[in-house]
Amino acid sequence: MPERKETPATPLGIYDRSGKDRITGIELTALILSALWLLGAAVFFVVLEPGSATPDTGGALRFIMVMLAVFMPVAMIWVAATAARASKVMREESQRLQAAIDAIRKTYVADNQNRNTTSEPSVARKLDEIAAAQRKAETALAMFTSTHDATPALVPLRHQAEPTEDSDSQVALPLGTPAEDLRPPLERADFIRAMNFPETAEDRDGFAALRKALKDRQSAQLIQAAQDVLTLLSHDGIYMDDLRPDMARPELWRRFAAGERGRAIAALGGVRDRSSLALSAARMKQDPIFRDAAHHFLRLFDRMFAQFAETASDAEISALSDTRTARAFMLLGRVAGTFD
Repeated sequence: MPERKETPATPLGIYDRSGKDRITGIELTALILSALWLLGAAVFFVVLEPGSATPDTGGALRFIMVMLAVFMPVAMIWVAATAARASKVMREESQRLQAAIDAIRKTYVADNQNRNTTSEPSVARKLDEIAAAQRKAETALAMFTSTHDATPALVPLRHQAEPTEDSDSQVALPLGTPAEDLRPPLERADFIRAMNFPETAEDRDGFAALRKALKDRQSAQLIQAAQDVLTLLSHDGIYMDDLRPDMARPELWRRFAAGERGRAIAALGGVRDRSSLALSAARMKQDPIFRDAAHHFLRLFDRMFAQFAETASDAEISALSDTRTARAFMLLGRVAGTFD
């Protein structure tokens, strides 16, 4: 049998007093006492005849005294009964009022809880939609990376080589030259722009730089590794746009490119967000997939930057250090102990 649900009309039902005019014990008691008194008075005045000595002397006064003696106690009994009845009614009304107030309070609290329960998912959904819209740039790479190999061979960044010209001013290419080497070298400006990923879905320059970088094997491998760690970090609510690291000088980055490690380059780990560091450290210890992806990304960034710093200017190094990929390196480098 299904349970009967409470309705808002429940508190009002407390005032259902369809039997309020019923004869109660008070009236019954008053009736019995009145009957006993009248019976006793009748026995006393009629049967026993106490005033038979001089019935005509003061007849009117005697009649009044008899009426008072007979009916005054009856009247007092009913006055007392009425007062007792009124007192009982007042107590019952007070109890009903208190019960109604309690029922209304419970109904109000239950309605608020139901309203909050139904509104929380919608609020959380709106917040997720806002956060997803703000971080669209970090997830927009998926459509491009799916067409590339997961682990392409690592090659240094190509720099502009001096062409070897023969007598006919033709570039001499050895037999078996890979198709990738026939493409023009990746410009450092495009490489830096690709390391930051497109800002929005309408960032045409960012997507153009990303397409160029994905055609370069080393850049494509680093972009894939960066995308993997950024995706894994996003599962814990860590996004590079939320980090505001302390920027290191280009001289310190050049020392890192030269192979210096430890506390001498500790300033490169400029990420100070404690929650992001704690979550990343816990994920590094507990999740082997995250740990492997992080170490793979750190190795690729290390090799890439060693090649990049050879010909890059201080301004280009500063620009690269402010990209999302470099921020991920700062965060994971601190967690992995690269700067200890």
